[in-house]
Amino acid sequence: MPPSILRNIPSVNELLDSQPLKRLSDSVSRNVVVSGVRTFLDLLREEARTAASDIALPVRSELAERIASWILAAEKTPLRPVINATGILLHTGLGRAPLAREALADIAELAHGYCSLEVDLDSGERSQRNIAVEKLLQDLTGAEAALVVNNNAGATLLALAALAADAEVIVSRGELVEIGGSYRLPDVMQASAARLREVGTTNKTRRADYERAIGPDAAAVLKVHSSNYAIVGFTEEVPFGELASLAHQHRLIAIHDIGSGALIDYSRYGLTGEPVVSESIRAGADIVLFSGDKLLGGPQCGIILGRKSLVHQIRSHSLARAFRVGKLTLAALAATLRLYRDPDTAERSVPLLSLLSTSVENLQLRAERLAPQLAAAEAIASAEPLENVTFLGGGSLPGQQVRTWCVALRPATGSVDQLAERLRSGSPSIFGRVQQNLLLLDLRTVFPAQDSYIAQTTCAIRGEEKQSATVS
Repeated sequence: MPPSILRNIPSVNELLDSQPLKRLSDSVSRNVVVSGVRTFLDLLREEARTAASDIALPVRSELAERIASWILAAEKTPLRPVINATGILLHTGLGRAPLAREALADIAELAHGYCSLEVDLDSGERSQRNIAVEKLLQDLTGAEAALVVNNNAGATLLALAALAADAEVIVSRGELVEIGGSYRLPDVMQASAARLREVGTTNKTRRADYERAIGPDAAAVLKVHSSNYAIVGFTEEVPFGELASLAHQHRLIAIHDIGSGALIDYSRYGLTGEPVVSESIRAGADIVLFSGDKLLGGPQCGIILGRKSLVHQIRSHSLARAFRVGKLTLAALAATLRLYRDPDTAERSVPLLSLLSTSVENLQLRAERLAPQLAAAEAIASAEPLENVTFLGGGSLPGQQVRTWCVALRPATGSVDQLAERLRSGSPSIFGRVQQNLLLLDLRTVFPAQDSYIAQTTCAIRGEEKQSATVS
C-alpha cells in the first residue's frame, strides 16, 4: 500500500470519538478499548505494508464497527456456560460433574468474605483445613482419617512419595494405567521416588505373582482400578481383599487407587463393577485414593482415606502443601458429602445422580415434546425423537451403556457440523454430538429447565443470520 494511503488511516483519537467505540467504552473498560484500537491499527498497517497488492481501506465508520467487533470477540472468555447435550454425564471437556445447589450456596457464602479455613472458632487457635470434610468422610466410608488434595493424580503422587520413597511398590502389569493428558502411573511412581515392581502379565496376574515379588525392598502393594479401559476374555486378577491380606501378612501397605470414587453402589442404575469406597476400607485397604469430581459428583479434588497413622504421614510430607486445596473446594466438597448422609436426598440433589436416575420414560416424553418445537425452526429440516445409548464418561465404567432419548436434528441448509457450530456459539453454548450425519441433542445430560432455552436458541438461529447479513 502506498505511504499516502497509510496516512489516511484514522488516528486512535478519531476512532475513539466514533459511536461504535464510544458505546463499547460504556460496557468495556476504556483502557481496553484504547489498547484494542492501537493493536488493530498496528495490525492493519502491517497488513498494508506486506500485502502483495493494494487492500481496500474501509471508511471511518465501518472501520470503527470492525474494531468494536474485534475487541468484543477478544473479550469473550473461552470459559463459558454450556448446556451439555452430548449425553456423556462426566464429560471431561465440559467440566465433569456439575455441582449441587447446596454446594454452590456454600461456595457463594464463603467466597465473598473471610472464613474459618484454618482457625478453630472455639479456641481461636490455628487448626487444620481438612477438618471441614474429614468427619464427613470418616462417617460415610468408615476410614480412620482423610486428606483432600487437588486431584487424584496428586493424591497418588503424594501418597507414594510419603509412604514408599526409595522402596518398591508392587503393581500388576495390567494396571499400569494411562489416563487423559498423558498421565502414566509408571511416570508418577518415578516422580515420587518409589520404585515400580511389575508383576504378572497384561491379562492375568495371580496371587503367586505378588508373593514372588515381595522382598526386603518392598513397601506397598498397589491395586489400580482400570476405570477407563477393560481387559476382557482370558483374564484373571486378585480381588483387593485377598491382596490386602497378603500385604498385611508381609507388613506391607495395601493401597487401593479406585479412581472414580463411588460412595454408593452404582448397580442401582444398571452400572456394575465400580468399586465403592467403603467396601475398599472394609476389605482392608490401608490407603484408598479417588477423585471428587467423578462418581462422587463434587468439585475437582483428590481424596486420600485410610489408617490414621499413614494419613498423618502423608499430611506431614513436604509436598503436601503443594497439593492442598482452597476454601471453595472444601466448601463444595463438604456440602456434597452432607447430601450423601441420606441416599434419597443425594439422588435428588447431586446433579450426576439426578440425571442418571431419570427414567427412560421421562426422557422419551421430553424428547417427544421438544422435537416439534425444534422442527418449527427455520434452520431445521427435521427434528425427530430418537432412542439411543450413551456412556458415563470421565474414565468411569468404560463400555457400559446408559439408555437415553435424543432429539435428532437435520439442518435445512449447510452441514450438520455447521449447525453444531451455530448452537455452540451462544451463551450458554449448546453442545450436542454428531452421529450418522445427524446432530443429536441427548436429554440424558440436559436439565429439564434447559429444554425451553434449547428451543428458543434453535428457533433464533435463522433470524440471527439475517440480522448479521444486514449489518455487514
